[in-house]
Amino acid sequence: MHRTIETAADVAEGIAWLANREPRFASAYAATGPLPLRNKADGFGSLLNAIVSQQLSVASAAAIWKRLQLADLVDAQSIATADDGVLRAAGLSRQKIRYARALADSGIDFVGLRECDDEQVVAQLTGVAGIGVWTAQIYALFSLSRADIFAPGDLALQQSTRSLFALPERPSEAALRAMAEAWSPWRSVAARLLWSYYRVIKDREGIA
Repeated sequence: MHRTIETAADVAEGIAWLANREPRFASAYAATGPLPLRNKADGFGSLLNAIVSQQLSVASAAAIWKRLQLADLVDAQSIATADDGVLRAAGLSRQKIRYARALADSGIDFVGLRECDDEQVVAQLTGVAGIGVWTAQIYALFSLSRADIFAPGDLALQQSTRSLFALPERPSEAALRAMAEAWSPWRSVAARLLWSYYRVIKDREGIA
């Protein structure tokens, strides 16, 4: 069985474990306060939303997603059968139309994906054009609520770790992946904490 993060109590358990193992996490938590769950629904719509949001501001992505919802273009069948012109009118670029259709044609068993190992989840999702490792990891973390997923390529996690651990420079993806091994089996809670801590240091240090 895969340990998942479903409630605030799960997050609290993870925080307690991390703080006991690494006192810097206790300091970070003192600065951030309680962490939001941020869990999302799984399935086609969640991944389509992630594709829509790539390289866009939050506001622009939200506007396009709303247009897709109003046009009932948020499931595999509707994306597969919609005319390109209709998808462009909703705000999708030519590349994102290709990615959306690839997702619709992928045949991913989203129910079955819930039972897969974390590595299998990432492998299946990254087999679809337009879904990279980061997107797959974020899906496993928030849509599947996995407790031990980390996204070492995330710039905010790298910057937050640099600050919290007083590193001379922002760690590389490989360095942060290795560092996060020590935070298993609660790497997802470590990620939640580091993302929240990033907002604290942005205000404190003026990070863009």
